[in-house]
Amino acid sequence: MAIRGVLLDYSGTLFRLQPGAAWVDGLVGNDGATLDQVAQDSLLMSLTAPVGPSAHLPAALRADWERRDLDPDVHRAVFVAALRGAELDLTPAMAETLYERIRAPRSWAPYPDTADALRLLNDAGIPVAVVSNIAWDVRGAFEAHGIADLVDEYVLSYAEGVVKPDPKIFLLACDRLGVEPARALMIGDSVETDGAAAALGCRFERVEPRPTQARPDALISALRTCGIAG
Repeated sequence: MAIRGVLLDYSGTLFRLQPGAAWVDGLVGNDGATLDQVAQDSLLMSLTAPVGPSAHLPAALRADWERRDLDPDVHRAVFVAALRGAELDLTPAMAETLYERIRAPRSWAPYPDTADALRLLNDAGIPVAVVSNIAWDVRGAFEAHGIADLVDEYVLSYAEGVVKPDPKIFLLACDRLGVEPARALMIGDSVETDGAAAALGCRFERVEPRPTQARPDALISALRTCGIAG
């Protein structure tokens, strides 16, 4: 059955949290130490995991982790706590600063084929919805790279009050695109969350949430596998 609409995850699928060298500039911990490269890599890995709480999150906040993408205030609280619990032992003010830097559009790098995949779908007349478990508006990242006009709908958990893998969020995206789930394709990096769209009849294709330079054409390949060729 031909694909008439495409749902795309955000983090680990279209974009990856990949802040530049300046993301830790001026940040020091309670002991005055800066974040060395090993600690930076460990922290970034914990922040980009597709599912599961950060290893640095205090036990008392584990329950809040489950609803972080429904409430921006809860999201901030759990991530600031996780940042403070990381190797750098950041002060509250420094953790807040780093949290804001993580949310900044320029801290998110598009995968090499993100723009090409969106343009391919646009040229084919196939509408696109970004379906993301996230606690802030991601449009800024698309705008920063000149590709915001290639997305028809943004279905974001904090705005909709529902998170993947709840089928309601996929149904909402399909309704807004005007396509039946059986004619929709969901592309994401998590079988657990994104793959739940398959229960509604959507086709699901998984991409690996690798660093951007290590995943040059997974989106285009997924589209071609589903008969959408450039």
